[in-house]
Amino acid sequence: MARAFLNHRDGTKGGIAERGITPAFAKRQQAQDSIFYYLTLGFALLVLVILGSIMASLIDGAWPAFATFGLGFITTEIWNPVTEQFGALAPIYGTLVTSAIALLIGVPVSFGIAIFITELCPRGLKRPIGIAIELLAGIPSIIYGIWGLFVFAPFMQLYIQPFLIKGLGPLPLIGSLFKGPPYGIGILTAGIILAIMILPFITSVTRDVFETVPPMLKESAYGLGATTWEVVSRIVLPYSRVGVTGGVMLGLGRALGETMAITFVIGNAHRISNSILAPGTTISASIANEFTEAVGDLYTSALIGLGLILFVITFFVLVLARLMLMRMDKKAGG
Repeated sequence: MARAFLNHRDGTKGGIAERGITPAFAKRQQAQDSIFYYLTLGFALLVLVILGSIMASLIDGAWPAFATFGLGFITTEIWNPVTEQFGALAPIYGTLVTSAIALLIGVPVSFGIAIFITELCPRGLKRPIGIAIELLAGIPSIIYGIWGLFVFAPFMQLYIQPFLIKGLGPLPLIGSLFKGPPYGIGILTAGIILAIMILPFITSVTRDVFETVPPMLKESAYGLGATTWEVVSRIVLPYSRVGVTGGVMLGLGRALGETMAITFVIGNAHRISNSILAPGTTISASIANEFTEAVGDLYTSALIGLGLILFVITFFVLVLARLMLMRMDKKAGG
């Protein structure tokens, strides 16, 4: 195979000899290519093995809980280690709601920062803003949790939550989301902390993807009289939609699995409330809080079952994102 390739490159039958490449050297090159191929194949398969091992371990550990409670483990709210009654609905609810709040706040802000840096920012400000974003990404989650508990939660309790209760609480439909006493901690506070935490990840990816848009496309649009908003909405975003969606999914994955920061500010209450100001819990926070205290096989199995549910939620989120990208590509091709 290597001989045929070299002959083709030379355009002659005796290409190997004319170039001073012996058959032994060509054979050695072919062996190196084969080793490289199987080595990289092994690395790729290793990922599947690790993923399968994790999933098998979770299923094995969670089986006693699902065998005992059935689907009721997912659909019931009660969580009482004393009576060994466990239901995962409250942690599932808290995980989904806090992640949704984080995306609703973090995605528009991240897009705004990325657009400003790539399209509007003066040259002297680009580097300082970029460094600040990278520093936010490097802050440990426990630091966010401590700051959230001792600084942000009291601020929410004194100013933001009373304002929301007074201004939005009496409204129909959405009013029930903003009722109750201002605890400071709670689902909304946790969602905002998550939004701050995912902001640098989404911003960095979005900024890098925006910078891959060919300047000719943007300059042509500006030459036709398009505004900056029209260039961003009709040129930049459609061109970079796959990368942007990947950045959002990266942020969502961080939000779904965040543990320490959420544990500090969410209140760790195994209950579901209509108000997002009330305390709650998430899957990761429940596992972190209770795993060291789990006494008995069923209790431990219930916590591992929470981990399996989080794994499945993350898997389906990635599948939905992939299907959405395929649909977008199909529409663009059509």
